[in-house]
Amino acid sequence: MGATILPDLGAEILIPLCAVVGIAFSLVQWMYVSQVKLSPGGARDSNSGKNGHNEYLIEEEEGGNDHNVVLKCAEIQNAISEGATSFLFTEYRYVGAFMVAFAILIFLFLGSVEGFSTSSRACTYDQTKMCKPALATAIFSTISFLLGAVTSVVSGFLGMKIATYANARTTLEARKGVGKAFITAFRSGAVMGFLLASSGLLVLYIAINVFKLYYGDDWGGLFEAITGYGLGGSSMALFGRVGGGIYTKAADVGADLVGKVERNIPEDDPRNPAVIADNVGDNVGDIAGMGSDLFGSYAESSCAALVVASISSFGINHELTAMLYPLIVSSIGILVCLLTTLFATDFFEIKAVKEIEPTLKRQLIISTVLMTVGVAIATWISVPSSFTIFNFGTQKVVKNWQLFLCVCVGLWAGLIIGFVTEYYTSNAYSPVQDVADSCRTGAATNVIFGLALGYKSVIIPIFAIAVSIFVSFSFAAMYGIAVAALGMLSTIATGLAIDAYGPISDNAGGIAEMAGMSHRIRERTDALDAAGNTTAAIGKGFAIGSAALVSLALFGAFVSRAGIKTVDVLTPKVIIGLLVGAMLPYWFSAMTMKSVGSAALKMVEEVRRQFNTIPGLMEGTAKPDYATCVKISTDASIKEMIPPGALVMLTPLIVGIFFGVETLAGVLAGSLVSGVQIAISASNTGGAWDNAKKYIEAGASEHARTLGPKGSECHKAAVIGDTIGDPLKDTSGPSLNILIKLMAVESLVFAPFFATHGGLLFKI
Repeated sequence: MGATILPDLGAEILIPLCAVVGIAFSLVQWMYVSQVKLSPGGARDSNSGKNGHNEYLIEEEEGGNDHNVVLKCAEIQNAISEGATSFLFTEYRYVGAFMVAFAILIFLFLGSVEGFSTSSRACTYDQTKMCKPALATAIFSTISFLLGAVTSVVSGFLGMKIATYANARTTLEARKGVGKAFITAFRSGAVMGFLLASSGLLVLYIAINVFKLYYGDDWGGLFEAITGYGLGGSSMALFGRVGGGIYTKAADVGADLVGKVERNIPEDDPRNPAVIADNVGDNVGDIAGMGSDLFGSYAESSCAALVVASISSFGINHELTAMLYPLIVSSIGILVCLLTTLFATDFFEIKAVKEIEPTLKRQLIISTVLMTVGVAIATWISVPSSFTIFNFGTQKVVKNWQLFLCVCVGLWAGLIIGFVTEYYTSNAYSPVQDVADSCRTGAATNVIFGLALGYKSVIIPIFAIAVSIFVSFSFAAMYGIAVAALGMLSTIATGLAIDAYGPISDNAGGIAEMAGMSHRIRERTDALDAAGNTTAAIGKGFAIGSAALVSLALFGAFVSRAGIKTVDVLTPKVIIGLLVGAMLPYWFSAMTMKSVGSAALKMVEEVRRQFNTIPGLMEGTAKPDYATCVKISTDASIKEMIPPGALVMLTPLIVGIFFGVETLAGVLAGSLVSGVQIAISASNTGGAWDNAKKYIEAGASEHARTLGPKGSECHKAAVIGDTIGDPLKDTSGPSLNILIKLMAVESLVFAPFFATHGGLLFKI
């Protein structure tokens, strides 16, 4: 088949080297952020003169250079950090117990495939060879599951820590200029992005090498055991996303409904009892949840590609460099993102508010263009000119340029989905302006317009996903789809940096408001936050698009592993699976939406109680009881995250055991098809309502000024829309992409058990 240009040793050095470079880069960025001091008189910055030409502070020109402001910022930051840490520790206690229980389940189910025998067995895909026993798969799958789970939890937690470390520093830098504040927020996002991408790659690479000591030449068994890594990553992400999403939205809805609509006080006003809980929620939902989610996608797309490659010519002929191609693409991705980040922090400077959003969008374009070149180089050096890929029982001949195109199709489809999402959720374009305009006639028309926008925004992303599936499958079968998903996620470090930037800016604005800083500083943080809102929607678009491709690749691997020849839609076994699978995202969304609703109800009652019973609260002479609101959000989210999590984790097990692999294949296909649609429309509807409200509040254009100001009937209708959209865009929508991936990867891990012992009802 031809040798690769990059020798095996080269690949073994390149992958960990890139991962270490990524980790080092994130530490350097963190060092820059930490130079902003949270003590009076110490707000020095390493970047003097750049992105903040007027080094003097706004406070000085307004005669309010008060040490108390800095101390107040530090105090608020501390409260947010403590709230977020205590919530995550509580959540991880519950999730840890689940993790151990599920690990035992994996071991028992997979070990029982051959009756816990320790003798070698015939290989699944080549009966003439002998492979390691099923018991080994059980043990190593369990270990890789725990590895993935721990990596996911740690990456989410570190992301949250970095975000809460940076929020007040961003606020203080906003006194010097919007450029300074932008750089601090963006650098903090980059710390999280690079740390997560690099550690995910490094842990996976080390796991493969350690497992190889036992498996030796049995690469099929080795990479089958590695799929547990993706399952661990995604199962933690599910609880992080759902729990964090319920927490943040219960606080947000409670704070908005009573504070803005009933009491007519500004967002993030310190008199509002739910304000600390709201800011904590931004970190546990949007940062910790998002981090775990994208890590899960990344781990699964790598696992799906490796599983298919291990039964193709790469694995059969033991071509290590070609086998590690998915990891090499990710390694190059880290270097590309590193270069891209410098464009935002060092090569160009932001001088005005209107430059923020273009700078963030430029990050996506630059990373995609550079990554195209990077993928070309990676494919050229690490893949033979011609090779074969396993395609449902046959070997398909593939050329290296076809593989390059598969990755690029995913990469560019991601960019298209990102920009379509931006068009539908940014208030710079007509869709959101139309939604804002519809508020003239009240909340009902706002809701109608918003829902219509969400449904319409599904069209182009679905075509983009469909085209990438068709092209990549035509060229390289299921392996093509897996590497297309990997292509979409190859710029994950930049994607996460942009994504984490949003909640950090949001918190910075909240801290400015609570610390009583001048309205000019609040304007700057609002501008950062508005850009962050759109980029968060773009990030969700990426996550959903990649989830669709990852899920399909895992589905292909599952069908191969379970020994299903064809999935025939006309057989009753499959059609019942399809129908139930398509229903699951609705059931899951209903659970998460209702959880947010009931938690928000408790929050609204508590906030009203405090306003009514604490004397001097509205006048600002008494302090609200923030801790009770934080406790309401924590308790509600921990209690409410378990049923939706159980639904997703137990469905594949119940269907596989009682109905067998064909019905399970139907369930996976059904949930993929309906889940992607609901996820995109929910995320975009919520994002559009949020930005329609911000459009009216900012009053930046003539049209917006006719709708405002804050507190007008029009604005109140927009706030109601935004409140309805909150659980859609931050709880149900983003959690659905985990649902479709998680069920697929879980089915793949348990496939040997289902193929041997599944379908009990049909055996009676």
